[in-house]
Amino acid sequence: MPFIETGIPGLLIFEPMVIEDSRGFFFESYNEKIFRQQGIGLFVQDNQSRSVYGVIRGLHYQLAPHAQAKLVRAIAGAILDVAVDIRKGSPTYGRSFSIELSAANKKQLYIPAGFAHGFSVLSESAEVMYKCDGFYHKESEGGILYNDPVLQIDWQIPAGKEIISEKDARNPLFVDSKNNFFFEG
Repeated sequence: MPFIETGIPGLLIFEPMVIEDSRGFFFESYNEKIFRQQGIGLFVQDNQSRSVYGVIRGLHYQLAPHAQAKLVRAIAGAILDVAVDIRKGSPTYGRSFSIELSAANKKQLYIPAGFAHGFSVLSESAEVMYKCDGFYHKESEGGILYNDPVLQIDWQIPAGKEIISEKDARNPLFVDSKNNFFFEG
């Protein structure tokens, strides 16, 4: 299978099989049958963003019952994709995982519901596309401050070069964030 365990239950790296020749390459970025065999349901919404170097987006999530699982990939440039386990009772509660996703490596990160998600842009610019298994619901938005000292996430952006939205800069600390997720391991 093209799925790689991350050490955090449910959080998976998806590495598609890439066929390359002198003309270029081809790969299936999503195949419902393969994902269903892994126990991953259908996606209902695709989102795409473009950002410049130094942008940090996150950490975001939607509270249950509007929680979203995501399948994230960079279709141009490179990002550091970050997921934080916020499922109470999880053996990895509060632990973060990060991976470089790029147009070149074609890796994707599957993030189940119950995780906060964010990314930083490592290249001059990057385009990120992600599938969601639930629709956007503004009233269910949640967030955690990107530079929370408890989480100690290294976004790989030098101090003073970060570009943060006003909204993300106002996110609460991890200990103060609203959270209604529970680990069902």
